[in-house]
Amino acid sequence: MSETKEIYVNIRRQIYDALDPEAINRLTDDQLAQQLSKAVDMLVEKDALQVPLVLRNEFVKSLVDELHGLGPLQPLMEDDSITDIMINGHEHVFIERGGLVEKVAVNFVDEAQVLEIAKRIAGRVGRRVDDSSPLCDARLADGSRVNIVIPPIALDGTSISIRKFKKQAIDFSQLVGFGAMSPEMAQILMIAARCRLNILISGGTGSGKTTMLNALSQFISEKERIVTIEDAAELKLQQPHVVRLETRTAGIENTGAIHQRDLVINALRMRPDRIIVGECRGSEAFEMLQAMNTGHDGSMSTLHANTPRDALARVESMVMMATANLPLEAIRRTIVSAVDLIIQISRLHDGSRKVMSITEVVGLEGSSVVMEEIFQFRPGHGDINAEKVQGNFVTAGLMKRSVLVEKARFFGLDEQLDVLFQSNRRR
Repeated sequence: MSETKEIYVNIRRQIYDALDPEAINRLTDDQLAQQLSKAVDMLVEKDALQVPLVLRNEFVKSLVDELHGLGPLQPLMEDDSITDIMINGHEHVFIERGGLVEKVAVNFVDEAQVLEIAKRIAGRVGRRVDDSSPLCDARLADGSRVNIVIPPIALDGTSISIRKFKKQAIDFSQLVGFGAMSPEMAQILMIAARCRLNILISGGTGSGKTTMLNALSQFISEKERIVTIEDAAELKLQQPHVVRLETRTAGIENTGAIHQRDLVINALRMRPDRIIVGECRGSEAFEMLQAMNTGHDGSMSTLHANTPRDALARVESMVMMATANLPLEAIRRTIVSAVDLIIQISRLHDGSRKVMSITEVVGLEGSSVVMEEIFQFRPGHGDINAEKVQGNFVTAGLMKRSVLVEKARFFGLDEQLDVLFQSNRRR
């Protein structure tokens, strides 16, 4: 341990021994900084330590960050260029910036400090993390999503994964500017959202599914009542009539848990126009499909899958979790009649996110689901290992029997579709 760190650890220990937690919580950041500055000066003079003023100010900032913020992680949280923070024990901290992961030098005092920060994050949203409940999903005050795993489940020390909350919602124009999709794809998705198509957004972890869901939601009418259901609330809908529901874990006596399936069932009694499930991952998929099939057009959700066909297979599996009585053919018919569009998103090796496919679910032929790809991203030849992925977004056009065509006509948006696909309309 360096001499500076040793001095800080000693001062920190003495200040913590004298702290009144309730009094600390009543102070503003400035008031706390003033009191800590006096305490640091007093301890430095008492022990006759050679600590310059610049270093003392750094000590005070670190203590304020720890008592009112996230300790050594606070500077990373304040850096808008960072999208993810990953802590694997107190000595190994990684960030994602520009789609690429890198290790950073963050000085935690010890493992106990990381664990204390983890418990504070959970406690602020009414959740807990301890030996009896070593896993936790939570969110920070700014909306950032957090997953916590503590020992003995996490073998190398407390693990904290933070998906940072973007202050401004990204819209389609920005996604086009980033190269995530073409202007024509943005126009199609805008029409699909306005026409109340039921949409699934499929992709891997960190591919941008929630960003896409937020962008799509901007085209929902302000006259509609929307119910959102999430494990940790992170959707940012701008409409005035939104009801936000969030799951709850079991309490100390292992009772009181509220799961997504419970919330979807309850949402159906709340007179929603649309239901948006942040992420479908279990038996709630069955109720979600029932809602899509019973007048709640325009519902949306995300799920983890590598291709549009894999996404439908995932939905099949999730429905089977809810009911073992339905035959597979009946499940497939329910899915095909409920889901209109699948948006497939991927994070590529250069860190970029792209909409790889926009696919329409057409129907069943025998026991096979028929799907038609409207748009796809086609990488350039020889770009597999290139530093920057290049390619083109291509389309084969729309079919005349497309549900998008039918609904666009109903909502008076068919002329916009005609302009987009003047020469590409399949039979």
